[in-house]
Amino acid sequence: MKKFLTAIFSAVLLVAALPAHAANVKRSTLLERLDTCEAILQDLQSSTKTAIPADVLRRARGIVIVNQVQAGLFFGVKDGYAIALVRRPNGKWSVPAFLNAGEASFGLQAGVKAINTVMVLMDDNTARLLLNRRVNFGAEAKAVAGVRTAEAEKVSKPLPGDANVLVYSLKEGYYLGAALKTGYMAPNEDANRVFYNTNNKLPELLYSDWVQPPSEAHFIMEYVTRLTSQ
Repeated sequence: MKKFLTAIFSAVLLVAALPAHAANVKRSTLLERLDTCEAILQDLQSSTKTAIPADVLRRARGIVIVNQVQAGLFFGVKDGYAIALVRRPNGKWSVPAFLNAGEASFGLQAGVKAINTVMVLMDDNTARLLLNRRVNFGAEAKAVAGVRTAEAEKVSKPLPGDANVLVYSLKEGYYLGAALKTGYMAPNEDANRVFYNTNNKLPELLYSDWVQPPSEAHFIMEYVTRLTSQ
């Protein structure tokens, strides 16, 4: 009983400690988030068991890299952040934009786990959903588990033709083609203002050349460009 109460108390503390989306976010914190999302994509692509196939990346119109922590007791909270890049009409990739990411659920649950995923947006209309004040790709588009590089030659049944979002995780185990819940995402305007030193909003960041990327954003932009050009 004492162990169970300790687990409950720990879960409550961890839920309380999930990152708040404060208006006074520091640029150093944003650099850490950008580095983390870069690492998630690199880790995903480092093994054929988890990697996104080259033909999927060539067709991608947007990429969203999500880093979340899920913690819960009787009320579960999934909170975190994401960065998004879109392929512009001229074929070039945008600067990375910062998003808030989260989800809440009721029910008996306990424990904490990290959830790192990459969502590949397969058409322009789906990519433009990022411009909404709040988007849930699992509800507003069709999000399914994508085929991985190691599986590509073995898959004889194509994914659903109307799938707009292919979801990849660092953990294996998603059933290929199964519909997935994605939680919500929303533009983090405070983070984007601090990182880019501009009051331009997400539409300008993603779809215009008005904002020049700082040096810290060059690596992920170049990495995504290489991945999607192979």
